[in-house]
Amino acid sequence: MDTKSVKRIFYLDWLRVIAILAIFGLHHATRFFDTDDWFIKNATTYLSVQVWLEFCTSWGMPLILIISGASTFLALDKYRPGKYITGLFLRLFIPLVVGIFTHVALHIYLERLSTGKFSGSFFEFYPHYFDGMYGFGGNFAWMGSHLWYLELLFILSLVFLPIFIWFKRTSVGRRVLQNMGDLLANPAAVLLLALPATLLILNLDEEGPGNTSLGGWSVVIYPLFYIAGFVILSNQRLQKSIVRMRWIHLGMGVIFSAVYLFGEFQTIYPTDHFLLANRLVKVLDCFVVWSWLLTVMGFGMVHLNVNTPFLKYANEAALPFYILHQTVVVTLGYFVVQWAIPDLLKYFIILIVSFFAIMGLYEFGVRRFNLMRFLFGMKWLTRPHGLQAKETPLKEPARTM
Repeated sequence: MDTKSVKRIFYLDWLRVIAILAIFGLHHATRFFDTDDWFIKNATTYLSVQVWLEFCTSWGMPLILIISGASTFLALDKYRPGKYITGLFLRLFIPLVVGIFTHVALHIYLERLSTGKFSGSFFEFYPHYFDGMYGFGGNFAWMGSHLWYLELLFILSLVFLPIFIWFKRTSVGRRVLQNMGDLLANPAAVLLLALPATLLILNLDEEGPGNTSLGGWSVVIYPLFYIAGFVILSNQRLQKSIVRMRWIHLGMGVIFSAVYLFGEFQTIYPTDHFLLANRLVKVLDCFVVWSWLLTVMGFGMVHLNVNTPFLKYANEAALPFYILHQTVVVTLGYFVVQWAIPDLLKYFIILIVSFFAIMGLYEFGVRRFNLMRFLFGMKWLTRPHGLQAKETPLKEPARTM
């Protein structure tokens, strides 16, 4: 047999759903109004929105990576390596490639329209989509725009698979994994977890491996969150410590965040001009992210480990929702930001209309059709969704997100 029964941990599903909704509603739907560059910008931008986004960016994508690492621990209990790799290809690689060559091109087209660098229809633009690499003066979104996460997770999953198998299936590996979890179970877990990220962030070149344009962290640091998720789920003692310390971690998160945001946005010692201020802010960010990650995991373990019919639906919709959300948000926002209405109203129109548009595309354009399910990384159905029949999958790709 290729698989075996593995007890589902529902708080991971809830956290995955909540995290993706937060990325949609609290992050991307607000990007029109912050002070950083993005595909489309509102005529007026706000420092307050930038402060909010800086806080969210500190731990938003790391949370999804830590959930992915925990899910990998469960997947390797259920699937043999060959089927696990097949699942990665079906769930991550195919939606990534499909997105890069289809709807992601729409982001770039709308950006070029809004900046006056192109005029004409999308179909007239599409041949020019392959002119050079996006981020290097060209158009082709080789990282998949917001789908860069699927690309990163696909690579991390393959790179760390031999190590994770060694952890789970050899006596020495199991001892090492146990010792790592036991070490992190002590009250100084935040310090221990923040140390590797601190050392890396202080020594990485910001123009190279230390670039933080993808979700606020370097691609060299993201593996730390992925590995941590794997370790956390392997160790009951560590999980009990995270639950026990959740209120302390919450207090630390609030304090560290306040100091970090003050340091990032104060103008007395601008971090762009003072090396010491820049380094202190970077170090604080490492403590911010781990304080909030442990807080969210702790409260999730206590309050979210319950199953409901809604969770089953939402968890299946999570990946397609993530794949679709930025395309819908950018497309709608392109028109809404041009309207002569209050900016707060623009945000709520983008938020609400985008949500229903994404869910409509998912429900009536993806969920019911096997070909679309395949293209969006979902498991195959043996019968058309409209029939009153039990949905029995032919294949279920290994869940890693």
